[in-house]
Amino acid sequence: MKIAEINDLPLESLVERLGGIYEHSPWVIERAAAGRPFVDLTALICAMRESVEQASPAEQRDLICAHPDLAGKLARAGQLTDDSTREQSGLGLDQLSDEEFVCFENLNAAYREKFGMPFIICARMTTKSKMLQAFRDRLLNDQSTECETALREIHHIARLRLEDRFITIKCASRSPNQRHL
Repeated sequence: MKIAEINDLPLESLVERLGGIYEHSPWVIERAAAGRPFVDLTALICAMRESVEQASPAEQRDLICAHPDLAGKLARAGQLTDDSTREQSGLGLDQLSDEEFVCFENLNAAYREKFGMPFIICARMTTKSKMLQAFRDRLLNDQSTECETALREIHHIARLRLEDRFITIKCASRSPNQRHL
């Protein structure tokens, strides 16, 4: 699929394909779609980011809270979105020892108690040990700094998810005889 096809999709189809880029928040692509046509993938990424940045503080907070805890109960119960499952399992968070699970559980609880939201970090841009250190370091932040940090991490997550979908869509549209470069 090319960006022109993204531009031509009816809003409902666009939301169906890209509504999960920002976890459980299809409103982001709905608002970004008002900026069509997009000249390229970067323009779409920027429009989605701008939709979040122009959202009310309550909407931004809801977006943050739509994310699951890392290695949390939803993950253990297999109730994450496909994207979150891939991201967490890519870091091995689905194969934690009991001791590691307790560590994550304690950090998730401390973070939620202090900030009233889940700890968010782009799992694809870190390691498990760096993630645990970031948990500890960010517990020292104030509320405002953490909200800004969480939104920045969400934008990283969304960009990677969108790139994955765009690449998958492009690859799926190739004929079997075309070589993948």
